[in-house]
Amino acid sequence: MTPRSLKRRPFGKRYVIVEGDNSGRIDTGDTTVEMPRIVRVPLAVLLAAALTVGVGWLYFDWFSPKFAPNYRTQFLIDTAAGADPEGTADVARSLRKTVVNSGDKDALALRRFGGECGAADNTARLVGFGDGNRQEIGRAAARIRPSGRPTLVRGIVQAVEDFSEPFDRKARQVNRIIVVTRHGVDACEDDIAFVEREIRERVGAAGLSLQFRVVGFQVPDGQRRELDRIATAAKAPPPVYAESAADLDRTLDWFSNAEPVLTSAQRIVDTLNTTVDQVNAAIRAVKDGRLDTADSTLSRARTAVNGTRPEFDDLADRAGNADARNVNEAADRLRRKQKQVVDAASRVLEAAEAGSPLDARMKAFQRAAAHYNDEAKGMNKLLAALRGKLTGTS
Repeated sequence: MTPRSLKRRPFGKRYVIVEGDNSGRIDTGDTTVEMPRIVRVPLAVLLAAALTVGVGWLYFDWFSPKFAPNYRTQFLIDTAAGADPEGTADVARSLRKTVVNSGDKDALALRRFGGECGAADNTARLVGFGDGNRQEIGRAAARIRPSGRPTLVRGIVQAVEDFSEPFDRKARQVNRIIVVTRHGVDACEDDIAFVEREIRERVGAAGLSLQFRVVGFQVPDGQRRELDRIATAAKAPPPVYAESAADLDRTLDWFSNAEPVLTSAQRIVDTLNTTVDQVNAAIRAVKDGRLDTADSTLSRARTAVNGTRPEFDDLADRAGNADARNVNEAADRLRRKQKQVVDAASRVLEAAEAGSPLDARMKAFQRAAAHYNDEAKGMNKLLAALRGKLTGTS
């Protein structure tokens, strides 16, 4: 076959080919430019790599955070045989009650520990992370039967690794493991110093912020010291020991549902308290005639007041919980009072900039500040009552 002739058309001091097939050429409308294979292949690889990086960036920087859960919580429960066969059933019942009240955007998972030393199945994940798996967790817990020996350390180690799987959606606020154990010792690891070191190393290697909460249910007195040390190694608060099923219900519900409410509310209060300091500094600057300083300080205060949306979103997602509803309403009132304080301070600044008398606007600011302080006192009482639920003193 005779190749088609190619016409050349002058283009400045160069020539471009204007006819022929398109293989190996870049089409520029009515012209094509020869592109050798040695250039074409690397260019295709480069474009594919750029597309992969772009899609990856879009996923990790936009899609993944946007749809990430507020909390990722894994329950690690003890299914080893114990002195009281009903203990495991009590844990399962308490867990089923607890997950019903979890936040709508909490991703939950369930893992068990208990079996023979060295066996591959002495810990196992029963339900993977998800935000619509409450019933699945309840069914899995109901099927549990006690057997084997307590393999607490391996359960903790594997629970930590569950948070490090590729393409996992990391929590927007907190990643945590709630351990419910009826034993304070590990049947396979009697060197507590090794146990502490192993847990610290695994938690450190996970490369993310990870909270532990430890609940000891009917743990014998002689085993509690070891469990305290295990909790310390995991950088957890001291274990909470529950003796009865009612104690377990209250403790597990507090860690699972009340503590996140308290955490979000406390962040809101802390942010608004910082705003109070900024507003007070702005008013002092107005009195001193430093109006530019007052303006920039109030600008930061406005930004801070509007910067608590993730915490308010978390409280709203826990609307099935009465504590969350009460705290959310109180926090919303507090934020509205704070906005009124910032607005009143802004009007004081406007009067100063206009050279007008400040007395009337200063009195309005003081009234707004007094209303905010009253609301803040009510909020603090509400949070104190919520904290008391853990110890049964509320």
